[in-house]
Amino acid sequence: MEAISYAILTLALVATLALVSKIFFPQSQKLKFPPGPKPWPIIGNLNHIGPLPHQSLHKLSQIYGPIMQLKFGSYPVVIASSAEMARQFLRTHDHIFASRPQTAAGKYTTYNYSNLTWAPHGPYWRQGRKIYLSHLFSSKILDSVEYIRVEENRAFLSRLCALSGKPTMLKEHLSRLTLTIISRIVLGKKYFSVSESESSIVTLEEFQEMLDELFLLNGVLNIGDWIPWVQFFDLQGFVKRMKALKKKFDRFHDHVFDEHRAKKEGVKDFVPKDMVDLLLQLAEDPDIEVKLNYDSVKGFTQDLIAGGTDTSATTVEWAMSELMKQPLLIEKATEELDRVIGRGRWVEEKDIPQLPYIEAIMKETMRKHPVAVMLAPHLALEDCNVGGYDICKGTRVFINTWSMGREPSQWDAPDEFNPDRFLGRSIDVKGQNFELLPFGSGRRMCPGYSLGLKMIRSSLANLLHGFNWKLPGNMKPEDLSMEEVFGLATPRKFPLVAVVEPRLPAHLY
Repeated sequence: MEAISYAILTLALVATLALVSKIFFPQSQKLKFPPGPKPWPIIGNLNHIGPLPHQSLHKLSQIYGPIMQLKFGSYPVVIASSAEMARQFLRTHDHIFASRPQTAAGKYTTYNYSNLTWAPHGPYWRQGRKIYLSHLFSSKILDSVEYIRVEENRAFLSRLCALSGKPTMLKEHLSRLTLTIISRIVLGKKYFSVSESESSIVTLEEFQEMLDELFLLNGVLNIGDWIPWVQFFDLQGFVKRMKALKKKFDRFHDHVFDEHRAKKEGVKDFVPKDMVDLLLQLAEDPDIEVKLNYDSVKGFTQDLIAGGTDTSATTVEWAMSELMKQPLLIEKATEELDRVIGRGRWVEEKDIPQLPYIEAIMKETMRKHPVAVMLAPHLALEDCNVGGYDICKGTRVFINTWSMGREPSQWDAPDEFNPDRFLGRSIDVKGQNFELLPFGSGRRMCPGYSLGLKMIRSSLANLLHGFNWKLPGNMKPEDLSMEEVFGLATPRKFPLVAVVEPRLPAHLY
C-alpha cells in the first residue's frame, strides 16, 4: 500500500513539474527550428557532406529550402542559401551573428584566434578592424601605394610576354603578382626569391605552397571541431598539418620582424614605413585600448598576406577560364578596350569606370565562382528568430554564396556564364546587394575588398588588353575542366594552362 501511495505521489509530482514548466517556460514547448534532414547519432548530418560541401548543401537546400538546420556532430548548424536569408543574418540580425566559433584552424594556424578572420567578436576584433581600415585600406593610403600596383603589373605583363607562344600556367604568375604587391605594401619589400641565385628566407614556390595549405586547412571539415571528444585523436591528421604549417610561418615571421626591428634601432622618432612597422609600434604602445602581443602582430600580418594574395589570383584565373570557353566574350571585351583605351597604352585604374564590360565579367565570375563559396562561419551569440524560425545561442551559421549565385529567382539561366546579365544593372559587390556577396556583408565583411577589387580589375583588364589567348595544342574549349577544390578559398582543381601572344606594340612590354 505504501509503495502504491509513493508511486501516485511521484506521478503527481512529475505532472506538477510538467505543468509548471509549461506555464513558466512556454517557449521551450514551441521552438520552431528550420527544416532539415534527420541527424544520425554522434555524427549528425556529416554523412550528407561530400568533398565539395557547398554543392552538397546546395542540393539539400533544393529539398529543404533557403534556410535549413542540420547537425554537424554535436552542434546545430544553420545554412542560408538565398539573398533574403543572407540579409536576415548579415544585416537584420548582424549584431547577434557577428562572432566566430572556435576551431582547430583558428587555434593553430592563426595564433590562437589572433587574426581578424577568426577573432571572436569583441574589443580585440574591433580594434584590429579599425587598424586595417585606418592604416591600410583607406582610399588615401590605397592611392599612395598605387605606384606599387602599377610597377608590379608592368613586370607581370612583361614576364607573360617573354613566355609568348609557350603553354603557361597562369595561376603561378597571378599569385606572384598579387603576393608581390601585398608583400611590398604590408612587409615593405619582397621576402621571397624566384631563382636559385637569389638568397631569401623562402622561395616563391615554397611560400605559395604555405598559402595553399593555409587556405585548405582553414576550410576543411575537421571532425574534431564538430565532435569534441574525438579531438585528441586527430582522425584526419589535419591538426598535425596545422602545427607543421605554423612552424613554417613562425620562421618567416620571425625573420621579417627581426629585420624591421633592426632598421629602427637607434632611430629617434621612427616613422613606420609599412604595416609591419606600424603593428610592431602598436604592440609597444602602452596607451593602446587593447594590448597587442607578438602573436597579434603575426596573426594580423598573416591575415593580410593570405587574404590579399590567393583570393585575387583565384578570381582572375576563374574569369580567364570562363572566357576561354567562350572566345566570343573575349572579342567583346577587347573591342571595348580598343575603343576606350586604344592600343597605345595599358589600362590604368582610373579607366575602370569607363569599362563596363570588364566590370561585368568580374561580377559574373564572382557570381558563378565566388572564392569563398561559403562565408567563414558565424556564431549565434544569443537566441534569435530568423525568418520565422528559432535559432539557438551557440548555433553555427554558414552563408552559402555558391548556392546564392544559382538562385533561379535572382538569376536567369544561372549555370551559364553570361556577363551581359550585369550590363545596365546596378548590382555592386560591396555587401549591399545580397544576391552577390563575394566579400561578405555586415560587421564581418572582408575589410580589404577595396584593394582586392583594384587588383582584380586592373590585372583582368590588362590580360585581355595585352594578349591574344588560346588553349594549348589541339585542346578545345569544351575540353577545359571547370572542377574545383574546396577550402577557405575555392580554386580550380586543375590549373589553367594557356598560350598568350602580345597584341599591343612591342615597346609597351
